[in-house]
Amino acid sequence: MRLLSRAVWMTCLILSGSGVLAAELTRADVLAALSSAPAGQPANFSGRSLIGLDLHDLDFTNADLSGADLSDADLRGAKLVAAKLVGAKLSRAKLNLAWIMRADFSRADLSNADLETLVVSAGMETKPEEAVSFVGANLSGAKVMARFSLDDMRGANLSHLRASVDMRNQSMGLIRADFSRADLVDANFEGASLERANFEFAKLSSVNFSGADLTNVDFAGADLTDANFAGAKTIGASFIDATLNGAKGLPMTPGR
Repeated sequence: MRLLSRAVWMTCLILSGSGVLAAELTRADVLAALSSAPAGQPANFSGRSLIGLDLHDLDFTNADLSGADLSDADLRGAKLVAAKLVGAKLSRAKLNLAWIMRADFSRADLSNADLETLVVSAGMETKPEEAVSFVGANLSGAKVMARFSLDDMRGANLSHLRASVDMRNQSMGLIRADFSRADLVDANFEGASLERANFEFAKLSSVNFSGADLTNVDFAGADLTDANFAGAKTIGASFIDATLNGAKGLPMTPGR
């Protein structure tokens, strides 16, 4: 019986023209599963292959997507509120305008994903109960312009993150990556582009900023104990009331 079940499951895997595994399900299959999930029993897509699917605007609230393969998927505008994406594969996925309040992206692979203008709160300010978990997640090379205030991002890989402000598109006021009050202990920002990002009162002890562009970044009130700034560009960065005990690679009188 186990062999039969495995055989049936394997037939659901489709090989694309390039020989790469494609999605097990279609958008219609996913929508049907979401619609038919019993009350109080969220849809379960854990471990399923949803590679490259167009899933924009679908409602995955409370759904279990742990370990699912969503590489190259279109999740723009999707509701991922309180969704479980632990260990999910989201490399190159498009999550612009996705709703992510209370979502769990722990250990997820978001490398080279697009995460711009995310919906992270019901109001103008993120509340503690709306915070998202990115503990140990891989966001290397991701394109980011969103609020991560209060989020748990301990040990996350944010190397070569693309999060600098585009000054050509600021007609509605300064839009920038916001990591204020986030927990980023032991995170890696090596080589990241973070111009004008906000790290006010963030927990940044032992963070690696080596080689990062920190031009005009706001570190006011942040805990930067033992942080590494070797080779980082810190012109115009603000370190007012920041804790810099043991920080390495900074000028003698950094910022303002």
